[in-house]
Amino acid sequence: MNLHGRHFLKLLDYTPEEILYLVDLAAELKEKKKKGIAHDELRGKNIVLIFEKTSTRTRCSFEVAAHDLGMQVTYLDPSGSQIGKKESIADTARVLGRMYDGIEYRGYGQQIVEDLAKYAGVPVWNGLTNEYHPTQMLADLLTIREHKGKLAGIKLVYMGDARYNTGNSLMVTCSKLGMDFTVCTHRDYFPNPELVSTCEKIAAENGGKITLSESVEESTKDADIIYTDIWVSMGEPEEAWKERIDKLLPYQVNQKVMENAGNDALFMHCLPSYHDQNTEIGREVCEKFGLTELEVTNEVFEGPQSIVFDEAENRMHTIKAVMYATLK
Repeated sequence: MNLHGRHFLKLLDYTPEEILYLVDLAAELKEKKKKGIAHDELRGKNIVLIFEKTSTRTRCSFEVAAHDLGMQVTYLDPSGSQIGKKESIADTARVLGRMYDGIEYRGYGQQIVEDLAKYAGVPVWNGLTNEYHPTQMLADLLTIREHKGKLAGIKLVYMGDARYNTGNSLMVTCSKLGMDFTVCTHRDYFPNPELVSTCEKIAAENGGKITLSESVEESTKDADIIYTDIWVSMGEPEEAWKERIDKLLPYQVNQKVMENAGNDALFMHCLPSYHDQNTEIGREVCEKFGLTELEVTNEVFEGPQSIVFDEAENRMHTIKAVMYATLK
């Protein structure tokens, strides 16, 4: 499998075989790291990380993975780049492409990362946009396979706002790999109909299924994976919380949901999570609306069915695989 020079912008661009290759490569690189086997085969290369939205896991994953591969890293925070402000995206891409071997972008519209890829002349990797989150998907796939031993036929239920990057990307990923994907939420938060239609066709080709449902009991019954995300993303107005809480509280992942799914069901979350009041935002929102937990209860988050920290670690291994495969 030769992915040298490829961009990694969304999984719609990749075949099922290419996706599984990256998961296999991540597992191989993870084993090497655990055994202390050096794999710094990209020495002499340099990459730049453009973060218009900050992140703990994405930044650390890219930096540690790059260092493990022998590469040097430049980090540009939201104030460290003139992209789209004093300099066009096309010009920024052409400048950085002359200096770096690869470019990561984490920020807003998908078109930004697509334009970077169009002009950069080097591989561009999507660390997250409003529409897609492909590096998270590879981490999720590796984590599910480690715990379930397979991917095809797995029933994954996503509860929450399914209109944006995580919900979109999970639907694409499951359809590519023959998994059964269910959106369980208020109908106002169902994903884009055009993307649903596209994924239904892809799922039919690969033995998977797409379901949209408002019924928690029906959707979560016998699920293999229960997955959720925070209800309001970075950059959205504070007013969004009231509407989301009113409509999404019935779709909170709690012990009743996990019991309905069954003892073998696992809980996943791409993090960060408001499962308690130990964060500033969590405290503010909970105090304002009289809640103690939001998208998931602390009982589930800290419970035996939760694999969220395996999932978080695997961000590093799968991001490493993407960089290795596209730069080696």
